[in-house]
Amino acid sequence: MNSTMITEKDRQMANKCLQCPACKQARKKQKGFVFWFVKSIEEDVCPFCKAYEKVYGKKAHEPRTLIKSDSLSQS
Repeated sequence: MNSTMITEKDRQMANKCLQCPACKQARKKQKGFVFWFVKSIEEDVCPFCKAYEKVYGKKAHEPRTLIKSDSLSQS
């Protein structure tokens, strides 16, 4: 099976990361304890952060830019 294939479960888990208060703050503020914490745990501990990276191609702490496909999927 191709490990880069994005499944519906991956999308659901990435959505949890989008709604996570810590990850949201890290993406918005880009500094402080929460930013450091999210940056430190995202690859090793959190399955939602891993799914976020797989789906969106960015780390969970990186600033997010809204693209057209994101706005369509949130409707």
